[in-house]
Amino acid sequence: MTKNQKIVYIALLAAQAVILGLVERSIPFPFTFAPGAKLGIANLITIIALFTLPLKDSFTVVWIRLIMTTLLGGTLSTFLYSFAGTLLSYLGMLAVKQLGPKYVSIIGISATGGILHNTGQLAVASWISQTWTVMLYLPILSFMGILSGIAIGIAANYLMEHVQTLREFRVIYYDKINS
Repeated sequence: MTKNQKIVYIALLAAQAVILGLVERSIPFPFTFAPGAKLGIANLITIIALFTLPLKDSFTVVWIRLIMTTLLGGTLSTFLYSFAGTLLSYLGMLAVKQLGPKYVSIIGISATGGILHNTGQLAVASWISQTWTVMLYLPILSFMGILSGIAIGIAANYLMEHVQTLREFRVIYYDKINS
């Protein structure tokens, strides 16, 4: 893969993640028993980036998504919540991915990301509110994070197996790691 191809691929993934994030923001809130829970559709692109790009480049996709979605309709507080959730989720998914496909599937990695994203956001909420009682909401959000993580993981797994371009980038990435 040439440098220009890699830059274009990173830009396309980041643009897709931003668009998915904005689309998700426009969807009416579906979970009345879990206020604040979201589907996390943009995390589909994060999973794809984790499996088709080196660490630095996949983090670039995540960082661009975070900044652009904040600039296109966020505030400082949404940036803080998103930053904490995204960073913790990304690092956790990266750590679980290191166990290898023998132990954890894409679906498991995605579910981990869903739980950790909510944990990061609640940590910021408890820091802002100066009380840890906010963390009592974690079991409810964790359950929702697992469900959405499984759904996103299934979608990512399907795309990774059925989209020719993603298969090619995955092969290039794994050949680079294993050589």
